[in-house]
Amino acid sequence: MKKIGILFGMENTFPQAFIDRVNSKGEKDIMAEPVSIDKVVQADPTEYAVIIDRISQDVPFYKAYLKNAALCGTAVINNPFWWSADEKFFNNCLAEKIGVPVPKTVLLPSHERPTDTHDVSFRNLKSPLAWEEIFEYVGFPAYMKPHSGGGWKSVYKVYDQQDLWNKHGETQQLVMMLQEEIQFDDYFRCYCIGQKDVLIMPYEPRNPFHERYTPEMNTKGEAGEKLLKTIHEYTLRLNKALGYDFNTVEFAVRDGIPIAIDFCNPAPDADIHSVGQKNFDWVVEAAANMAIERAKNHKEGMNNLTWGTFIKSATMEIPVTAMMQEKGEEKAPAPKKGTPTKATKSPKKKETQE
Repeated sequence: MKKIGILFGMENTFPQAFIDRVNSKGEKDIMAEPVSIDKVVQADPTEYAVIIDRISQDVPFYKAYLKNAALCGTAVINNPFWWSADEKFFNNCLAEKIGVPVPKTVLLPSHERPTDTHDVSFRNLKSPLAWEEIFEYVGFPAYMKPHSGGGWKSVYKVYDQQDLWNKHGETQQLVMMLQEEIQFDDYFRCYCIGQKDVLIMPYEPRNPFHERYTPEMNTKGEAGEKLLKTIHEYTLRLNKALGYDFNTVEFAVRDGIPIAIDFCNPAPDADIHSVGQKNFDWVVEAAANMAIERAKNHKEGMNNLTWGTFIKSATMEIPVTAMMQEKGEEKAPAPKKGTPTKATKSPKKKETQE
């Protein structure tokens, strides 16, 4: 019997629905249940062929447990090693390399020095930075947000230089990004499961959480079909590069170009009360199918993790950009660097560019 476990925290709807759907399929010698953890001994395997991880980003003990499980052969979804290394600024850098448009973004040093460091710890960092060049590149208004994290925490809209100084002073030791504001005609949130199943959902990030999935897309007709095809292709390209089996990608569409805003969500919201019944049913079904497939393909004692093309390019000693051309993919044009940001108006509600 191959067991599929799901590791979760406060969420109430997705985990049990996932377990019930896997078990309802009646696959021979495959069953699903909540993960049960007792003592964790180094190099001891778990009883699970597959574990769906929904909580380790908040519980370091679980992250260490999952790495040990993966070492011993469990297919952990998502890869706990890559998840530990990944962050949003790197995501933007990688997206540029593989031809997916992203907002112009600059990394900022933390306002306060990290604990146990001194001013001499930063002798390699110029002071002041080339702020005028940064402002010219990104433009105002802009968004300032942590380079790693999520949940819309510590996201600021900044309107000018002084506003940036004031708000940066509130961020303490957080390493922040300053990012171009994208005024969008359409916005989408996309589930990507198993790097092959994609659900594109029209989304309005300026609405309250429970109303964000209700609007329809504004782009219609042939242009709309072309847009959806491009978003589908970009979603797969990003997740193959990053190596995520369960993730969401958000796109803001400006002048017909989908710009990836947020695509580092290895435990994305899948609650029925926020995503709605139709989207919930889709993600439960896709996740169940993916987990069953991974259980069937599980090889005892082997490395059963998924690794992205970025990591594979290192082991194969080829350029990152070459990996995206696997299976006939072609690099799509990206906006030119330094393209001036046109004058924009403020969104309806504040702090909305996650």
